[in-house]
Amino acid sequence: MGKLPPNELEKLLSCIKKDSRVIIPPTIGFDSGVHFFDGKYIVVATDPCTGVPEEWFGWLLINYAASDVALSGAKPEFCAVNLLGPKSTKAETFQKIMKQTCMAAEELDLAIVRGHTGTYVSLSGLLGVATVYGAVKLEKLITPANAKPGDLILCTKPLGLETVTNFSLTNQKLAEELFGAGQQAKLSRQVRMQSCVREAIQLARNGVVHAMHDATEGGFVSALNELAEASGVGFEVDWEKIPLSREVLSLQNYFNLTDEQVLAMSSTGTVLAAVDPQVQEKAVASLRQNGLSTHFLGEFTENKKRVLIKIGKELPFPIIANDPYDLVLSGK
Repeated sequence: MGKLPPNELEKLLSCIKKDSRVIIPPTIGFDSGVHFFDGKYIVVATDPCTGVPEEWFGWLLINYAASDVALSGAKPEFCAVNLLGPKSTKAETFQKIMKQTCMAAEELDLAIVRGHTGTYVSLSGLLGVATVYGAVKLEKLITPANAKPGDLILCTKPLGLETVTNFSLTNQKLAEELFGAGQQAKLSRQVRMQSCVREAIQLARNGVVHAMHDATEGGFVSALNELAEASGVGFEVDWEKIPLSREVLSLQNYFNLTDEQVLAMSSTGTVLAAVDPQVQEKAVASLRQNGLSTHFLGEFTENKKRVLIKIGKELPFPIIANDPYDLVLSGK
């Protein structure tokens, strides 16, 4: 996984000039940025796509960035797309991926405005970059910085779903051995769970969340720590309430992963949100409309301690995310 450590990322961002039109500049822990233009607040997100199954490349490319826009409470409306590859990339490959990209955009009623396609000797594999944007009213804007003490920690999908699904696609034989042939096939069909566009918009429109974050690279560890850091709060999480699938536990056993690595397992498409307890049932109903279960893992606290409760003991929640995604997908 390729994110820079927070201290290095801070150095990288330090040269960006402040601009009064930019409401949320590039900020650690934020899924998107916001700027003011022509009387509107524009939410912008950009994400790369590489190292994913080719048959889902275009769909994931669009949904990675569109999910980040939706997490701010804005409907994704427009996008620009870059499709890049090594010099050996055939035109047919780009055309196939572009068809996937267009179909994904159409599903979200998202207009493709511009893009670039090319081959380069410096690249060894396919690389896509999508930039997605949409508008939101300022009072409807949701950021990771608004979690409040007493808010419940909502989780929308099982931990590590992305890792398990992509492992099933790229390591079919081993996945069949670990999960069973039927379950491997079922998981291979769950790639669409790696988008959170529809449920994020639904949660935002229903007014049930104070803050949201996608548990992408670094999984729960990165997402919860970034929510707490941005909001200036702490949290308590109950290990027993974390949705751990049988497949995740199988991967933990096979690859000898620590509990900390399990918590850091990449979970793109899983939303972690801060929910006022008074609207807990409304949040449950909102997710049920999207065919999702609801998991409440604990709560945010005024005390800034970050605590994991396991077998009745208070343990420090991991600060550093040791995401095992690459290890698991290597199959070794």
